[in-house]
Amino acid sequence: MILKPIPTNVITGFLGVGKTSFIKQLLATKPEGETWAILVNEFGEVGIDGALLSGSGESIEIREVAGGCLCCAASVPMQVAINQLIAKAKPDRLLIEPTGLGHPQEVVKLLSQSHYQNVIALKSTVCLVDARKVSDERYSGHDIFNQQLRVADIVLATKSDLYRDREFQELTDYVEHAFPSKGPKQSTFFLLSMLANAQTSLSAQLLASLDSAAKLPKKVFSPQKSLLTPEPISVFEIEPALVEPELDERGVLVKHNSGEGFYSCGWVFDLSYEFNFDEVINFIKSLDVTRIKAVLITDEGIAGFNVIDGEMSVVELDDTMDSRLEIISLSTLEVDKLEAQLFAVSKRISF
Repeated sequence: MILKPIPTNVITGFLGVGKTSFIKQLLATKPEGETWAILVNEFGEVGIDGALLSGSGESIEIREVAGGCLCCAASVPMQVAINQLIAKAKPDRLLIEPTGLGHPQEVVKLLSQSHYQNVIALKSTVCLVDARKVSDERYSGHDIFNQQLRVADIVLATKSDLYRDREFQELTDYVEHAFPSKGPKQSTFFLLSMLANAQTSLSAQLLASLDSAAKLPKKVFSPQKSLLTPEPISVFEIEPALVEPELDERGVLVKHNSGEGFYSCGWVFDLSYEFNFDEVINFIKSLDVTRIKAVLITDEGIAGFNVIDGEMSVVELDDTMDSRLEIISLSTLEVDKLEAQLFAVSKRISF
């Protein structure tokens, strides 16, 4: 039985800004004895962030919803996912990470509706942003980039050790002047170094700010009701567990997605595939795309790969149930060519 509303933070930000890394830092602050739940949504269809977050500690429940559907207007997949997660984990805190190409206002709106009033206590919404992107029209001219900043109670400027001159000041000026409709709702700004990791302590001021009540824009309180708006799903109405992805005769699953001017393709390879670590690095470096995420079983162990703006990071992971790779691009992808390259850098081993 739920005795009190669950403190809930929405963690938003554009592609590759460091949301998953920040959540790992938050998990490191979890008080002993508490259970935290994380709902992760990805634009891609195969789901990788759950594997990157796994191993973050005990009493942590992770639920993934792939395909960018958390932020759709109807939000039924989100309601089902939240209700499943709450019923299963009975968490002391809930963290929600929408896709970097999702509409966070829809998420905040749903969480603010009456049927979650006694279930969820909506706390500060966090937007992670690379201040260097404000001067790039591809970002500042994108509706999702701006919506993420508009709904934020906390703006966390990431990769701050790479900033030059007035780039952080330009970010604060941009937020304060670009969204006059926020009125008295002002964002609190923090800096986070690119070198930060799960072992890096977050400031006490930032952690305290996370527990402030969300300052919701007025229009969030009055959602328009129509025949197309789904009825609320009871928090105790549980859907059957998600079906595992169906692999083809090769032991591979391929899925596509597109939206907001971006295209994605993702692959899942069963446990029989082993990737050549060095050849994977060369393959990734050869691609001119917006984002790459992968968790792969390699000849040097299980590795997590993350690429944004040509910057690659690789981490060692403890375990995985399969190998997964997702590519996101501003242009359509040559799927057959990419798939052939993936097979060229892997081999199928027998057990």
